[in-house]
Amino acid sequence: MKTLSKYIIAGLVCMIAFHSCKDKLELTNPNQLSPETFLKTPAQVQSAVNAVYANMQTRGLYSRHMFFSMDNMGHDNDGNPQLEADKRQYLEFTFDASHGAIRAFWESCYRGINKANYVTSSIDLIDEISTDQLPQATKDRYLGEVKFLRAYYYFLLATRFGNVPLITELPTSGEGYPISPVSEVYQQIITDLTEAASVLPVKGGNGYEAGRATSDAAYALLGKTHLYLKDYSAAKTALSNILGDYSLEPDYIDNFLEETEHGVESIFEVEYQVDLGTSDQWNSDANGLGLNESTFRGQEYGWNDWFNVFPSDDLLNAYEDGDPRFDANFYTDGDTWAGETIIRTGEIPSPVPDGEQYIPLEREAGWRKYQNYYKRTNENTNSGINFKVIRYAEVLLWMAEIENELGNMGPAVDYLNEVRTRVGMPLYGTPEMDAMYPVGSKEQIFDAIVHERQVELAGEQARFPDLVRWGIAEEVLGQYGFTAGKHELFPIPQNEINANNAIENSDQNPGYF
Repeated sequence: MKTLSKYIIAGLVCMIAFHSCKDKLELTNPNQLSPETFLKTPAQVQSAVNAVYANMQTRGLYSRHMFFSMDNMGHDNDGNPQLEADKRQYLEFTFDASHGAIRAFWESCYRGINKANYVTSSIDLIDEISTDQLPQATKDRYLGEVKFLRAYYYFLLATRFGNVPLITELPTSGEGYPISPVSEVYQQIITDLTEAASVLPVKGGNGYEAGRATSDAAYALLGKTHLYLKDYSAAKTALSNILGDYSLEPDYIDNFLEETEHGVESIFEVEYQVDLGTSDQWNSDANGLGLNESTFRGQEYGWNDWFNVFPSDDLLNAYEDGDPRFDANFYTDGDTWAGETIIRTGEIPSPVPDGEQYIPLEREAGWRKYQNYYKRTNENTNSGINFKVIRYAEVLLWMAEIENELGNMGPAVDYLNEVRTRVGMPLYGTPEMDAMYPVGSKEQIFDAIVHERQVELAGEQARFPDLVRWGIAEEVLGQYGFTAGKHELFPIPQNEINANNAIENSDQNPGYF
């Protein structure tokens, strides 16, 4: 069920005023709408809030470059010859400050932040709307939603760029904003998420609507933030608010099908619904305007279509024999798809048996996760499958990591085994697993966590940030061009440095001067 997207579309026209003519961080334009002339009715407030979500659907983020950048840099993917140059640069770590998609990532986040700041800076106006028209609980929920979203945009910026401008109010002039220490950015994230968690509904509770932020999502992202900061006690406290309130999907693959979205495992998703409109999906790389209700993920990764990337050997080889997540995540020789069609890498039989069609795969495997081949024989540029940003399996894996860092080896192993039990795999601590991944020490449990996250979260944009925060990115990715001290971060886009009078070339991230 996708109830949020239709409201986003209704509100986007109202949000055109929220962008200046320049590709910068300014928000207001004196010739267009302002808070004083808008936010007068409940519908306008809802439009403003909904528009903050819309920047998730840009090509700079989840509609295209988020999955390419993270999956390629983490080498969940390898590239076919037709892969475009800017996507191949992720694989080879050859991008620089002129990279257009990195600029779109930066601008998508800041435009989302600008929209959030529009709402948070207009609380007095919103409070003037009578509670008969807009109940106080709804006002509080809206504010919680935009704070959650602002925190998430800043989390993306902090983890990908480090020190960035910290803006929490509407600009009053055309002056740029200077770089702020990443520690201050993280503190703002923590503040926003703490406040959001206190007013947002729980999933399924009063005021809950599928597709909108919840207190569960806020606590989960708060726990993740503390984990990234290595404040393990605080991470455990945050995540304890949702432990036991969710369960794992009985069938792993149901996390990645359109018909089973917002299931028992889902905590936060980026919404797509093709029938609501896709006409602007090529035009909105950063601003979130227009009809962007589809992602390119299916077509880009589709082995029977554009097939720009395929699962890397490193990823495929990480799976243990018999792990059902392998078959859930990948198509391989002999698999069926869209009913009766069979994939084969070998010779096509002659004559072809009645009712069967044979298509050469050409690679050892192709992606099944997030693909529409279970219901159609070809992908196109329109895929309506939501992206799982946070799901409960990852919360359990975070808890395994937290408990291990706190010296609680038993609970750490238990959390790992909870994830493995869902797919019927042998449990850590048994003789069978001890032969591969013993768990008798903190170091051994860490190795098991690294393994389990790789196979559970394949193609979910988790591998690269994991390797970076664990400090092992060069060890794993150095063979592909990753350089420690440089590639942990993206370069600040050069057009931002050129246009922002408060940022100098000396503010550029190390290695990109």
